[in-house]
Amino acid sequence: MENIITTLIYIHAGFGGIALFAGLISLIVKKGNTIHKRSGLVFFYAMLCSGLIALIVSCLPGHESPFLFAIGIFSLYFVLSGYRALRFKKPNINLTLDTWISRMMILTGILMIVLPMVNSGKLNIVLSVFGAFGIYFAIRDLRLYKDPKKVRKSWLKIHLGKMIGGYIAATTAFVVVNGFFPGISGWFIPSVIGGIYIVYWMRKVTKKTPASINT
Repeated sequence: MENIITTLIYIHAGFGGIALFAGLISLIVKKGNTIHKRSGLVFFYAMLCSGLIALIVSCLPGHESPFLFAIGIFSLYFVLSGYRALRFKKPNINLTLDTWISRMMILTGILMIVLPMVNSGKLNIVLSVFGAFGIYFAIRDLRLYKDPKKVRKSWLKIHLGKMIGGYIAATTAFVVVNGFFPGISGWFIPSVIGGIYIVYWMRKVTKKTPASINT
């Protein structure tokens, strides 16, 4: 059993590495061109596989980790909602699945904050911060989904913001596992840098119409 788990961990790390490389390409090339689309698709599926394997490993005997499970849900929330945002540009979109994805993130975010306090009587700073961010974005999603016309108008911002958020999650995992920064700073430095990059793109997109970018 332990050999199987070890293999799964290596596969998880392998998909994570693919996601990092493909995501970087998608970030630096011109948005909307063939390379961006293909590398973005590879990034999405690599993150999906890596995240799902993380959920499985975090539930296996001897490797139970509510922490890893919660971070896995957090990462999957961003890449799933970011990828599905591509559908929002179409008329008559069905937002049922997207609504449930956001609800799941809210529930997970609450558990990320509350469970450590219940189990140990202490607040887990990393889980609390990420949980709070997840809740915030998920609530924004639910409010937006009440207005399908606004959703259709905002699809590009949602797509870019969430996919970059997913890449931040992948980068954070890589930085933390390899110990590039001391203490818990590795959990937050990628988010700060990535957050600045998201703001840059949100401002850039605001100056353009969605039709101005070839999708």
